[in-house]
Amino acid sequence: MKLFPRLGAGWMLVAGVSFSCMGLLVKFGAHYFSSAELVFYRSIFGFMIIGASVIAEKRSLMTSYWYLHVIRSFSGLVSLWLFFYAISHLPLATAITLNYTSPLFLAVLLTFIAREKLNPFLFIALLVGFVGVMLILKPHVNDSQWFAALMGLLSGLGAGISYLVVRIMGQKGEPEWRVVFYFSALSTLVMAVIMFFPVGVVSPQPFSIAKQHIGILIGVGFAATIGQLTMTRAYRLGKTLLVANLAYATIVFSAVMGIVFFREWLSTSAWLGVVIVIVSGIMASWITNQRSME
Repeated sequence: MKLFPRLGAGWMLVAGVSFSCMGLLVKFGAHYFSSAELVFYRSIFGFMIIGASVIAEKRSLMTSYWYLHVIRSFSGLVSLWLFFYAISHLPLATAITLNYTSPLFLAVLLTFIAREKLNPFLFIALLVGFVGVMLILKPHVNDSQWFAALMGLLSGLGAGISYLVVRIMGQKGEPEWRVVFYFSALSTLVMAVIMFFPVGVVSPQPFSIAKQHIGILIGVGFAATIGQLTMTRAYRLGKTLLVANLAYATIVFSAVMGIVFFREWLSTSAWLGVVIVIVSGIMASWITNQRSME
């Protein structure tokens, strides 16, 4: 990454491409693996990378915020699982957009849980954002896809909860790498248990992988890890607000990939809904960021 020190917030575009590729590979992998299996392999890859970094740099894993790590890890894991499920059953752009409602949910959580004052412009942004969601879901989503659509929307809620807890831990001085480590560790452990003791969400022969499908799993883990690293770098080097706005490029990249690889042409109303969600998300991020600076 030292080869491109001046990218700054532009690293978020690299992250967007990486996360879009992850979604694309998850959709391909859904033909051969359950969502739980895909989450496991995505998690263990990240765990090995961050774990190697912790060992190499002899970082301390001691923390005074175990309960916050558990909440963040659990909400993040559930969100990721539901997100992968939505990708498996919905057009790629639709699933990604529903997951990217997280800034809207974060704004709601900051108001009702963190007791921050509700800005009238934020209220408008929230209303507009969820109107966009409705345009995406109806009439574009058919009867057999409503459950997956609900799971996609709940993945956005889960991500919003995760961001809220990460925000709280950041204010307490907890380093980001430790948050990522415990999330990866818990996700890997929980999904490994589920795969060893199938409960109807995984195949009856866990860890049995055909050679021709290994590349998909490696690709999911690699793309997700690159996305996390470049996103972190973007927030560190670029302006927070610009980085948050560029994050929505993931939806655009995913829409293009959905059309190219799966011929997933969305209706006009669905495209309008996507645009509305992006605009309202940017508004919510901007207002939330302004409030945190007050």
